[in-house]
Amino acid sequence: MLTEEQVKDLRGELDNCKKPLIFFHDDPDGFCSFLLFYKYIGDGRGITLKTSAEMGPGFARKVEEYQPDKVFILDKPSVSQEFLDKVKQPVIWVDHHPAIKRHKVKYFNPRVNNPDINLPASYLCYQATQQNKWISMVGCTGDWVIPPFIDEIKKEYPDLIDKNIKKPEDALFNSKFGKLARIFSFCLKGKMDDVIKCIKIMTRIKTPYEILNQETAQAKFIYKRYSSIEREYQDTLKKAIKQKTEDEILFYLYEQNKMSLNQDLSNELLYKFPDKVIIVGRERNGEAKLSLRANNYNLPQILKKALEGCEGYGGGHEHASGANIKVKDFDKFMQQFKQQIK
Repeated sequence: MLTEEQVKDLRGELDNCKKPLIFFHDDPDGFCSFLLFYKYIGDGRGITLKTSAEMGPGFARKVEEYQPDKVFILDKPSVSQEFLDKVKQPVIWVDHHPAIKRHKVKYFNPRVNNPDINLPASYLCYQATQQNKWISMVGCTGDWVIPPFIDEIKKEYPDLIDKNIKKPEDALFNSKFGKLARIFSFCLKGKMDDVIKCIKIMTRIKTPYEILNQETAQAKFIYKRYSSIEREYQDTLKKAIKQKTEDEILFYLYEQNKMSLNQDLSNELLYKFPDKVIIVGRERNGEAKLSLRANNYNLPQILKKALEGCEGYGGGHEHASGANIKVKDFDKFMQQFKQQIK
């Protein structure tokens, strides 16, 4: 976790900010991190980062268009030095992936001093804001982590998570916080206009019950959209499960006309088949966009070898990563990937 000095420093950046531009990874952890900061500041604009590639200099155009007083980057593993050099405003980067070195940025990542620690960005952001703990819990649950404040959560929301739940995968798939993580994830799926509308609505949601019980018109909209995507998700999940064989890898590539459900599918498949290496992907525009999960392997290390000689990129956490590979190189990638897990 962040030190007391880092928490004070990060909170100071929030307190001295009126019009932030907040880039965030498009998963529950990144989304919840954004919501925590937006609700604390009370203003700003959020932009989802939908690619697993490095955040490049092209994003500087978004900064020029909005003209914020500060730029926050949340839950993003890698940001290019070119982007940081182009941006004139102060940049604050909060992350929990393996630490990297960059200049012209204030970097908050506990793994700089302790490479083995893994506390989601939404927990780090909560350390600074000390507000909306339930939102941080949703982000942590979606990132497969039980946060340090779990006992407080169980006391405050006994109807949303059983007191006997100890493992992050059980919180994700057997609690209402897990359901909320799915709802938050689905807010970021589909057409960009719909995503923007959902993000705006979620900045106004006040409690988890507002969503789960559909207490307001805006919550009903979120829940209705979740239910629609959930039906498609369950149908796709059933098809993916049928691909299970005796092979150590469970691989499923689905139709390009469907919305991307990679992250959610790969998480649930790993929960159902914990000894498998999960590769779920969608072919689109000549690329295979993959989500990978494995309990028993270091995926970034494997990806580095598997991508040799291929046009593509990949990376992420040790047991949860993403990759994009050109279709023309996909067979070569898979062959090299399999060689790494023999």
